[in-house]
Amino acid sequence: MAAEIVYLLCAGTAFICCVLLFRGWRQSRARLLFWSGLCFAALTIENIFLFLDVIVFPATDLWWCRTLFALLGVLFLLFGLIWKDK
Repeated sequence: MAAEIVYLLCAGTAFICCVLLFRGWRQSRARLLFWSGLCFAALTIENIFLFLDVIVFPATDLWWCRTLFALLGVLFLLFGLIWKDK
């Protein structure tokens, strides 16, 4: 029971960060906020797949899907950090 709550809280926290970053981007149009928002959106999806993998479908291996979204989130953030605001 505790593991399910922790997985859902992690997904919820990542989603809240995503929403707040996109709200900040909408107001300031700072590119780093946009790329950080995309990063947290991908991390939210990754956390949802983690919940599905471990709790809902324990017999199915969703490792590749979780890793893909985690990598995508890191790549979004890395691109945002490298690409300078003009």
